[in-house]
Amino acid sequence: MDIRDLKLFLHLAESCHFGRTAKVMHVSPSTLSRQIQRFEELLGHPLFLRDNRTVKLTFAGEQLKQFAQQTLLQYQQLRHSLNHQSPSLSGELRLFCSVTAAYSHLPQVLDKFRAEHPLVEIKLTTGDAADAVDRIQSDQADLGIAGKPEKLPNNVSFTKIGEIPLVLIAPSLPCAVRTLATQEQPDWNTIPFILPEHGPSRTRIELWFRRNRIPNPLIYATVSGHEAIVSMVALGCGIALIPAVVVENSPEPVRNRVSLLENIALVEPFELGVCTLSKRLQEPLVKAFWGML
Repeated sequence: MDIRDLKLFLHLAESCHFGRTAKVMHVSPSTLSRQIQRFEELLGHPLFLRDNRTVKLTFAGEQLKQFAQQTLLQYQQLRHSLNHQSPSLSGELRLFCSVTAAYSHLPQVLDKFRAEHPLVEIKLTTGDAADAVDRIQSDQADLGIAGKPEKLPNNVSFTKIGEIPLVLIAPSLPCAVRTLATQEQPDWNTIPFILPEHGPSRTRIELWFRRNRIPNPLIYATVSGHEAIVSMVALGCGIALIPAVVVENSPEPVRNRVSLLENIALVEPFELGVCTLSKRLQEPLVKAFWGML
């Protein structure tokens, strides 16, 4: 067992969802399944009880979960102790990202950085990811996690950490919006849309409108922040073209009230990455974080 494998198992033990863990930990579902099988073969006991709807830990799985938590804690303590024996960076690093990114992408990035630089204090602010570039340009944040804009300012550097596909979602409960959206040939001009105010998602939605010949879409509302859009769709206010990762990381009561509209031609995914002012790349804290990426 190595540290990476224990982290995979521990995330799955917390999420009880193979697809979500594979997405967050950046492995394929088949790789994750094989790793769990290797653990089960090594220990001689099943770790999870699975059916078509649920995934639950067995008694052996609970025991391995405790072992993994203790081992990872001891590993972090060892790294912290060793780092204290050599010159370490210290100070405050201000990060800005969406609530979704704080769940989906930030933990694995910060785990590595904090292990390398335990004396650095992380100050995290969340908000609309489309505002990340403005935040770093106005010196409200040192680094931001955001979708890459169509036109990146000349003074901003961006490094990619993933790709974000978009999905079209509708209310899953019976309502007028769902009836319109699930017709065999929906008339998109008559269905209310909920849009983000600005950012890469808004740009791709406007492209989708053009491709589907929707010159005057029916806009129910424009909203700051993708998380609120999912909630409004769940309430039956309209449909939305939204990053898949936002739906996947929404609270279960909200996630269960929306459904994907299948067989819909969508636009290309956009790049997710970390951005900062180019002139700050030589500052010790920013340079260390950037180099880790």
